[in-house]
Amino acid sequence: MSERTTASLAILDSLLPALEARPPGEHRDRIVEDTQALGRAVAAFHMEAIRFRMYSVDRRLRLEGEEGAARQMFEQLRQALEDAGFHTRSHTAP
Repeated sequence: MSERTTASLAILDSLLPALEARPPGEHRDRIVEDTQALGRAVAAFHMEAIRFRMYSVDRRLRLEGEEGAARQMFEQLRQALEDAGFHTRSHTAP
């Protein structure tokens, strides 16, 4: 862990328990696995893995229709990563 990733990992430390608290099922298990993998990618400074896992977690939140606390934490995570110099999207919106 470094100063660049401290804020992002702190947000992940809050997001993961919120996701784990959801009702058991395949969807919850997959989003938890993706979020754990995202944490490992952030800790390792692995830019491509960060982009891939951010996409995966974002997609699963969208499919679930998440607009609550988990979505808010995810967007805070995206901002913290981008502020630290990590690119969280493979392209920029027009």
